[in-house]
Amino acid sequence: MHGASVTTGLAARLRTETAQLHRHAERSGLMARLLQGRIETRAYCSLLRSLHLLYEALESGLARHARRPDIAPLCLPELPRTAALHEDLCALHGGGWSDDIPPAAAAIEYADHLKALAIDQPALLAAHSYVRHLGDLHGGQVLGRVVSGALQLQDGRGMRFYEFDGEVGSLIRRYRDGLDALPQDPARIDVLVAEAQAGFRRHIAMFDELAATLPG
Repeated sequence: MHGASVTTGLAARLRTETAQLHRHAERSGLMARLLQGRIETRAYCSLLRSLHLLYEALESGLARHARRPDIAPLCLPELPRTAALHEDLCALHGGGWSDDIPPAAAAIEYADHLKALAIDQPALLAAHSYVRHLGDLHGGQVLGRVVSGALQLQDGRGMRFYEFDGEVGSLIRRYRDGLDALPQDPARIDVLVAEAQAGFRRHIAMFDELAATLPG
């Protein structure tokens, strides 16, 4: 949807122009099975392992460039998930998860892309923060309930990934305000929207690869 009105902010354009890919990602591979509650601990840990690799690359890049005006508005202290994923993997698999569980090849490729962006085009990390962090805030509560039920988890064990400090609705509003506080020139928005779309495609590839290793 290039040629959108200059008055259309980044948050609105990202929501509109990634909606179809977002729906596709939710229905792809391992994510589709997860949403249906058809997932076992081993497969879920494989997903968390790949997500940990992505978040480690994304959040280290964001932290490195946290003072840039095209990054800073998105660096809410409640958002980082790397440590929570580590806790969940330790709880569900054990301390040797990083050696025992190989990340998906698509996740390795995605993480390498994020590391390259952090060096050469750090402003584009904002697009991948949108794909991951805002997605976690919007869908995390539903996913958390599904995972907890499917894996029969008790007392919050293995569920740190879905827990945020503060009220989720307020965090969503603050994050969207942060998106619209980024530099809003049309060419920059076009590039960020395209990068977010590419991020969703990378997730689809990862979810499909993870599902291909499962029986049935």
